[in-house]
Amino acid sequence: MRYPRKLLPPVYLLLTLFVMIALHRNFPLAKLISSPYRYVGIGPIVAGLVVTITAAGLFRKLGTPLKPFEESTTVVTTGMFRLTRNPMYLGMILLLIGIAIMTGTLATFLPIPLFFAILHFRFVLNEERFMEDLFGEEYLAYKRRVRRWI
Repeated sequence: MRYPRKLLPPVYLLLTLFVMIALHRNFPLAKLISSPYRYVGIGPIVAGLVVTITAAGLFRKLGTPLKPFEESTTVVTTGMFRLTRNPMYLGMILLLIGIAIMTGTLATFLPIPLFFAILHFRFVLNEERFMEDLFGEEYLAYKRRVRRWI
């Protein structure tokens, strides 16, 4: 069973980054965070990269595909997946928040809720149905134990 998507989450991530940078340069709106406090953004950037890369590595290690809606071979429940059902997506959001903090302008925060909504409605909800169809009670039990986001 496959649910093809032409644009995958990393493409939406790059598009969101592009929009954030364009807004920061052309329409910053208001300066929210000034130096040296902007460097706090390094934390979410690093955390986001670590979470995303670690979770993707676990998928590779367990031999299940990273690409959404390709037939999974297992329900991943270890590592970051013990804390959230969507660590890769959560990591991407942390990365964007960190970048927004580093720029310090209001405009860069505006695309983040849209990115979240795209992930949630276009991918997460559909992936959950896909996993339920594929793994049945095993996935439903996992859903009951672990939160969708945090």
